[in-house]
Amino acid sequence: MNAFELQRDAFGLWALVLADGTRHSPVTAIRAYPITDPEGGVALMDAEGHELLWIDQLAQLAPDVRSQVMQALTEREFLPVIEKLEGVSSFATPSTWTVVTNRGTTQFLLKGEEDIRRLTGTVLLINDADGVQYMIRDLAAMDKHSRKLLDRFL
Repeated sequence: MNAFELQRDAFGLWALVLADGTRHSPVTAIRAYPITDPEGGVALMDAEGHELLWIDQLAQLAPDVRSQVMQALTEREFLPVIEKLEGVSSFATPSTWTVVTNRGTTQFLLKGEEDIRRLTGTVLLINDADGVQYMIRDLAAMDKHSRKLLDRFL
């Protein structure tokens, strides 16, 4: 048996059941480093923000438990990954961007160049006017048109 199980309680919230039968509900799964190490450390936290369980690596979990933890993480996190820039309304800010993300095509308003942050050499984080964050995982892997548009803002 695993050291723990993650289940839904009667209200549809995540519950942590430890090997000794102790049950904690509700719990929230939180990645330690969601951008730089998404497969790394994950904490299962109680409603007061106390850590109940630490997971060093998601790969260490049994497939069914890993699937449940991933589902809990996905429900909490919203960080669309920009796969392609289709266009920008203007090269001056504010400008409206039309992008294709891993969650579909959307538009957002970029208030200023300072809302584009370079996290590493190829990873960018973009904040739109509504506070939604978008990520570009690998700038070098994007198509030529997308890179050309981005270069105007970097």
